[in-house]
Amino acid sequence: MARWPLHVFVALASLGATAEEPVTYRDFDAPPHSYRTRTPTDRFTRMKDDLESGKIALDRSSERAFIESLLRTLDVPASSQTLVFSTTSLQLRFISPSNPRALFFNDDIYLGYIPGGRVEVLSLDPELGAIFSIFDIPRNERPLRIERSDKCMNCHGSADSAYVPGLLMKSVIPGQSGGSLTAFRIEQTGHQIPFEQRFGGWYVTDNPPIASGLANVIGKFADGALRKQRIEPGTLFDFARYPAATSDVLPQLLLEHQAGFVNRVVEASYRTGTALHLSGGKLTADQERELDEQAAIVTRYLLFADEVPLPAGGVRGTSDFVHSFENAGQSDPLRQLDLQTRLLKNRCSYMIRSAVFLGLPPQMKQRIYHRLAEALDAAKPAPEYAYLPASEKRDIYKILRATLSDLPPDW
Repeated sequence: MARWPLHVFVALASLGATAEEPVTYRDFDAPPHSYRTRTPTDRFTRMKDDLESGKIALDRSSERAFIESLLRTLDVPASSQTLVFSTTSLQLRFISPSNPRALFFNDDIYLGYIPGGRVEVLSLDPELGAIFSIFDIPRNERPLRIERSDKCMNCHGSADSAYVPGLLMKSVIPGQSGGSLTAFRIEQTGHQIPFEQRFGGWYVTDNPPIASGLANVIGKFADGALRKQRIEPGTLFDFARYPAATSDVLPQLLLEHQAGFVNRVVEASYRTGTALHLSGGKLTADQERELDEQAAIVTRYLLFADEVPLPAGGVRGTSDFVHSFENAGQSDPLRQLDLQTRLLKNRCSYMIRSAVFLGLPPQMKQRIYHRLAEALDAAKPAPEYAYLPASEKRDIYKILRATLSDLPPDW
């Protein structure tokens, strides 16, 4: 049997684990994470008491008015709306092609709304990852009551999110009632996924070539074959029930990027916390290698190393959403869109300023910063990042150097 250090046995004993079954980063309910028992510090949780007490007043005149006022309160643009009609949600009984689920987002809050259903909020905690809340839209003078949802973790803590509390992006061909007939890009999120495997079960209102394969499609089996039927957004439901009359492709592309970012960073955070906990703060050689590998994964994703190029002609976005996105964060240059061949002008993710990245353990964040410095060194080009021109590397380096406060001294 392997010889385990004493501090590892002590840690395992405190969890009721055995030497044959050591705790791993996937055990998010165990120390040091204690996901379900720790008090979250995400932005939505911090607002919960004021929302429930009425100190933050919301418009109760209609479902749509309530959602619109909640979005304004959370600083989530209504123009980020994307509509999904597959039953890939906790509230699957409410979802269908005739009653799609609307998703809205900014960098740290994701809100789901289904007409006639409950409101779902996913808010990012700096250390714990995704925190899930669910509540009814209050009627008349009834108080707002917000519950922290455990059931969401059945999917949001599975292989689809790298076994940490993260985000999901499904792509399926739904049947006429919304149930999935076949699925694509299983257990994958991120900007590296080919476009032909995305958008299944989603409405896309501008329907560009990038989304023409699976968007706006339902299916049925006939004579043993899956036959597809295209449906025009708005023909089976009324857009007037939703805050926006669009389900634009650009928010969907950015939502995919953010989901991939969040899942990779939260996994890196959990792996680091677990390694430090098991080693008593003194990492072993194997743990050092593990964390180095995670830092490399996050760095590649930050710099869009595997981004799928946009098709010829690029993509468009509604002016409202483009304005909201580019002007968030005091006109951050990392939020400047390209949309001709790629998503961003400067290929370093704006999510480097997000709560989950800023909340990374120093032992992981400093590794990532070190790798970023190497990747952006125009004088010593790293072959792995040859796709970045020297001018773009210098621009990204200057932006990060001027705006990040915890860079190492050698930056």
